[in-house]
Amino acid sequence: MILTVSVMLFIGLILATGAERIYELVVSTRNAKLAFKSGGIEYGHGHLPFMIALHTGLLAGAIIEVVFFDRQFLGSPGWIFLAIAIGCQSARYWFIWALGSQWNTRVIVIPGAQLVRKGPYSLPWLRHPNYWVVAIEGIALPMVHSAWITATIFTALNAALLLGFRIPTENKALKGLR
Repeated sequence: MILTVSVMLFIGLILATGAERIYELVVSTRNAKLAFKSGGIEYGHGHLPFMIALHTGLLAGAIIEVVFFDRQFLGSPGWIFLAIAIGCQSARYWFIWALGSQWNTRVIVIPGAQLVRKGPYSLPWLRHPNYWVVAIEGIALPMVHSAWITATIFTALNAALLLGFRIPTENKALKGLR
């Protein structure tokens, strides 16, 4: 099997995304420790391993599909999906900035804390902006190189996880802060 330049660049993109996710986990762990020191209470810890596996599967699945199913980079659509994926990454950092030390990958609420009302969280019509961006990125990132099976499976499983567990858990946890 010979890897083309576009496949090698795509693998680099996915690995860079994975490295960025590891950095996010470092920041998340630091912020979670701060929250627990301030009396934070965690909700819904049971679904976190599934979220980690799903997001890891997105990255691994994209590489596997492109390499083993010979998915092609399709020029303009690929560039558009790359721009969307980069835009999603920028938005993720906007959310992390807006939440500051309250941001982490877990649902931890400090009793008596105030809801964040800056950046994307100041828009009353936009609920859970991070999850919208994750959903878009889950389509865009694999589609940079036509990995449509990965995009489809991730989207379905992510929707089930978010709508069935994560968002209801987060809504319940944050209800006391309103």
